[in-house]
Amino acid sequence: MALTVRTDDELEQALTALAEAEGTSRQEVIRRAVLERYERSGHAGRVEESSARLIDRWGDVLHRLGTV
Repeated sequence: MALTVRTDDELEQALTALAEAEGTSRQEVIRRAVLERYERSGHAGRVEESSARLIDRWGDVLHRLGTV
C-alpha cells in the first residue's frame, strides 16, 4: 500500500539523520515511529483503566492514608 507524506525542511533533515544513524530507510523510520506511538497510546489507555479500577477499589484506603 502506498502513502504520500508531505514534509518540510525540518522533517526532511530529521528523517535523513535518523535513517542514517539507524542504518535504515526513511520509510522504516516513519513506520517505526507510527507503530511506537500506536503502542504507547494503547499502553496509556490500559494504565488509565487499571488506575480507575484500583482507585475505585482502594480509594477509601488511599484517602485515609493521605489524611493520617
